[in-house]
Amino acid sequence: MTGLYIGIMSGTSVDAIDAVLVDFDTPGTGGPQLLASISHAWPDGLRRELLALGAGGERELDRAGEADRQVAEQFAGTVTALLRQAGLEPRDIRAIGSHGQTVRHRPNLAHPFTLQLGDPNTLAERTGIAVVADFRRRDMAAGGQGAPLVPAFHQALFAHPGEYVAVLNLGGIANITLLPPDGDAAGYDTGPANMLLDGWCQRHTGQAFDRDGAWAASATADAALLERLLAHPYLARTAPKSTGREEFGMDWLDALLQDFDLPPVTVQASLLALTARSVADALDRHADGGKLLLCGGGAHNSALTAALAALLPRWRLASTGDHGLDPSWVEATAFAWLARQTVLGLPGNLPAVTGASGPRVLGGYYPGRTGIRLP
Repeated sequence: MTGLYIGIMSGTSVDAIDAVLVDFDTPGTGGPQLLASISHAWPDGLRRELLALGAGGERELDRAGEADRQVAEQFAGTVTALLRQAGLEPRDIRAIGSHGQTVRHRPNLAHPFTLQLGDPNTLAERTGIAVVADFRRRDMAAGGQGAPLVPAFHQALFAHPGEYVAVLNLGGIANITLLPPDGDAAGYDTGPANMLLDGWCQRHTGQAFDRDGAWAASATADAALLERLLAHPYLARTAPKSTGREEFGMDWLDALLQDFDLPPVTVQASLLALTARSVADALDRHADGGKLLLCGGGAHNSALTAALAALLPRWRLASTGDHGLDPSWVEATAFAWLARQTVLGLPGNLPAVTGASGPRVLGGYYPGRTGIRLP
């Protein structure tokens, strides 16, 4: 069973830990086979701490060091539950691809850095399985943004020689992968998605997220607020580019809203419109139409997908599920694939996407209890 890998992912919304078990080596299957999947909620206290670390504060180094171990322990528990569900042992798994939990992403500083918590040493020790982690910093060391990394996986799985395909991941941040039929892949973060939608919804309704976008759909976006939201300088930057909570956090939104007196539901509708408009504007800059595959948690937000369809009449919207991979598990599967790339000594980045000086084998390898097992 040497083709079995686990991918584990938690996005910028810090909404859940997603883990998948993937078989990459079964002949005749036409792609990776998702064998099992699991999603675990973060403990409330740790989730609050991770969100606070993302915003900055006192004793950051001590708090981040502790959280690094705590995140790894949570990841290990999720992996153990996934193995139990699949009826497998640690020795059956080649490696875990662990994204970690991003608490800071600063690609545009004089000395750029990105920081993901979830100590891979602890994860390897607790599970007994080799871990590949810290994917982003090698791309950044090579001059890249360190993000987005999933376009390489999207290209491997979804590119089609006969049509223009775009893949839209609606996570905490939205990012697109552009797969022209006769050219190089491209991609970048388009702007905020679930991170702001979930954060505002939690604050004002107590719900973890706006199910189906129903709350946002019950109101109309405020034109003046939407204009201000769309004026964020990130949206006008040229690629390669990536973003996160540092630019589109709740602090930014709160500061902007001081100039407005709007009901919370109107703000939610405006945030949904921001996501839809920023995605549509990005796609329209690159192609006249094609197939748009949706994945990520936002793919289940029917109000958001309806807004996208209205703004993108020349694009045929579909789910990655129509191509064999449930939209909820695409990112976690991508990190299982990235781990496999590293184990096989193959690059995991697309320089045209991240801006790196060339293809690179990403991440570090942390052996399991049985030692190093490479090809």
